[in-house]
Amino acid sequence: MSSATPAPQGEVIVHVFGRTDVGRTREHNEDAFVVADLSTDNATLQPEVRQHRVGAKGSLFMVADGMGGAAAGEIASAMAVDIVLGELRTAWIAQPAQKTAGAEAFVRAIKQATKSANQQINAYAANHAEYRGMGTTATIAGILGDTLYLAQVGDSRAYLVRDGEARQITKDQSLMQKLIEAGELTEEEAAQSERRNIILQALGPEPTVKIDLTHQQVRRGDTLVLCSDGLSGQVTKDEIAAIVSQESDLTAGCKKLIDRANANGGPDNITVILARFDGAGLADPNGDDHVGHRVFPLPETGQTPAIGIDRLIDAHSPTQPVPVIERTRTTRPLPAEEMRESAPAAASAPTVSPARRNAGRMIAIGLLVLGIAAAAWFIVEHVRDAYSAGASVTKS
Repeated sequence: MSSATPAPQGEVIVHVFGRTDVGRTREHNEDAFVVADLSTDNATLQPEVRQHRVGAKGSLFMVADGMGGAAAGEIASAMAVDIVLGELRTAWIAQPAQKTAGAEAFVRAIKQATKSANQQINAYAANHAEYRGMGTTATIAGILGDTLYLAQVGDSRAYLVRDGEARQITKDQSLMQKLIEAGELTEEEAAQSERRNIILQALGPEPTVKIDLTHQQVRRGDTLVLCSDGLSGQVTKDEIAAIVSQESDLTAGCKKLIDRANANGGPDNITVILARFDGAGLADPNGDDHVGHRVFPLPETGQTPAIGIDRLIDAHSPTQPVPVIERTRTTRPLPAEEMRESAPAAASAPTVSPARRNAGRMIAIGLLVLGIAAAAWFIVEHVRDAYSAGASVTKS
């Protein structure tokens, strides 16, 4: 499954801190986060969790960015972190060691917790009309041994900072990411696009959700950065790397990152978790390490990297638009239909290939010819019937 280097014997120590800020333009904070030592079942930012040994059950870090207007986003993100942690308590923490041994069991537990959060948020919105269409992103990172296992829904992000460089280890489930992969836009163009808030997945708006599962082996001195797009949309990954690398105190590091986002406008809520890894159980970095988006395949799902933009468009008929979610904050909850209203045309227009366009023209021409033929047939039959009726009258 992986060519990861075997971990040295010894402890893995995590130093972690998290912080959230409303930003400069929002009236309330729709972000939520959680930090938990799963081995002691302690979810807090008290000293015993801010520095702890990664035990047999691992540790959890999660950021959620709610959407939907009014209080809906706050409810969705709070529900997400509560449900994920609660599900892990039942399906992971409380289970005997023989049932939770190994990476695959850990990833299954994280995936199931994420699915449960989606189902419960969706059901809650269905039963409360005022919250219809609400949702939240979720970036969930669990460390077990020397490896991070991540579940991604939406466009909150995880970076790994190593040797002064920040590399994104999640992949945004967004329209812009698909257009970048298709070669339609550069990262710089995507960052300036008016459609940069359109995401393809979120917890809550739909009954089912596609969860991107990935993994990353960590090295001594690595720092994990989990953040909402209130940070990643305003602070470049080079700036993130510089601040994280220069600031040894994680509390100060979180504050500096949030201050930088606010200095750049602070148009959204800002949430960041910094987790730095150390200990004899981790190897030193080396040049052969792979850092980036790396799928963790579960056997029964056959998960593959996220689908490309062409397959995304092909999979939906004209009467079933691409399921996109525009993360617009309004004074009222946005129904799913409204959230999608303008997005499908924008999603399709820049990505239609010449072959597909020509095929569409041929179909349109064929339909036009058929229409003309049908009209001609109708006219001929109508004239014939009229003539026959006239002939009958004359004969009588």
